[in-house]
Amino acid sequence: MRKSARYSTLAAAGLLALSSLTACANDAASTASTGSGGKGDGKGTKVKIMVGGLDKVIYLPAMLTQRLGYFDAEGLNVELLTEPAGVQAETALVAGQVQGTVGFYDHTLDLQTKGKAVESVVQFSRAPGEVEVVSTKAAGDITSPKDFKGKKLGITSLGSSTDFLTKYLAVKNGVKVSDFSPVAVGAGATFISALQQGSIDGGMTTDPTVATILDKKAGQVLVDMRTPEGSQKALGGPYPSSSLYMQTDWVNGHKDTVQKLVNAFVKTLKWMSTHSADEIAAKMPADYAQGDKALYTQSIKSTLPMFTDDGVMPENGPETVEKVLKAFNTNIQKADVDLSKTYTTEFVEAAR
Repeated sequence: MRKSARYSTLAAAGLLALSSLTACANDAASTASTGSGGKGDGKGTKVKIMVGGLDKVIYLPAMLTQRLGYFDAEGLNVELLTEPAGVQAETALVAGQVQGTVGFYDHTLDLQTKGKAVESVVQFSRAPGEVEVVSTKAAGDITSPKDFKGKKLGITSLGSSTDFLTKYLAVKNGVKVSDFSPVAVGAGATFISALQQGSIDGGMTTDPTVATILDKKAGQVLVDMRTPEGSQKALGGPYPSSSLYMQTDWVNGHKDTVQKLVNAFVKTLKWMSTHSADEIAAKMPADYAQGDKALYTQSIKSTLPMFTDDGVMPENGPETVEKVLKAFNTNIQKADVDLSKTYTTEFVEAAR
C-alpha cells in the first residue's frame, strides 16, 4: 500500500581518478555483509547494492548497517559496491547489475520521464547533505549563487544530484544554466585538488570532503544544506536525498527481501538517532578517517541532522524535489510525473 506525499545518464567517465577515500571504500565495498565488514559466509539471500560513494557521510547508513550486523540479522548476504557518483550508481541499477542503489531520491523522478519505473523503499534523509563551497581565492567574487555567472563550478559528474542542485541554485538566483560551466571533478581528493589548483572556482560536495576543505583552508561554505533548516532556506522545503531505491518490478517480485533490507536500514537509522558522532565513527572502517579521526567525527556530526530516524518520506519532500527539478530540467517540465510511483512507505510502515 503506497501512501500519498503527506508522509512525506551515465556521465563523467572522464574523471581522472577517484579520491583516496573512495579507493578505501572500494577495498571495503566488494565484500559480503558481516558485522565486522569482512566477507560473509555466503549464507542468506544475496543482494547487490551500488552506493554513489560508499565513503560519503550522506550514504553512511549503507556501510554502518553492514558493520552493525543488521543485514546478517535479517538473513541477508549483502554485497556493497561503490561508484564515485550517484548517476553512475543509477546506471548500474537500470542495467540490472545490482538490485538496489543507495543514492539520491531525485533520480526516481528523472528516470520516470525516461520510461523507467524506480522507487525509493526507505528514505535515509530529509535534506541534501550537500554544501556549495567556494575556493579561498574566489571567495571575494562569489558571495552568493547570484555570482555564478562565468564561473567554473565543480560537481561529481554530469547528470548527478550535485549537478541538479547547482543548476537550481543558479536559476533560483537569476543565473541561466548556460551562464556557468559545470566541471566533473568527483569528490574527495580530486575535488579538493581542483579547488586548490583553480580548475574550479567553487563546487558542490559533501562530508568528509567539506571538513577537509575547511581544515586545509582551501575554501569556505557558501550554501549549507546539511540540515533541514538549510534545505528550507536554499530549496524552499525538505529535500529527501539519500535513500535505497530499486526497480519497481523487482520490488514487487521480491517483497520479502525488500522488507528485510528496509528492516535493517530502519534499525540503523534508529541506532544513529540515539548515538553520538564519536560512537558512529568508531563503527566505521578505520580507513575512512584517513588518519584524522577527530576531523572524520566532526564531518559526521555536521551531517547527522539530515537523517531521518524512521526511514519515512518527509512530508512535502517529493513536491520540493519536483519543484527543484522543474526549474531547469526540460524533461520534467514537459512530463506529468506521478510522485506516488517514485516511492513507497509500505516497507517502512511494516518495519516500524
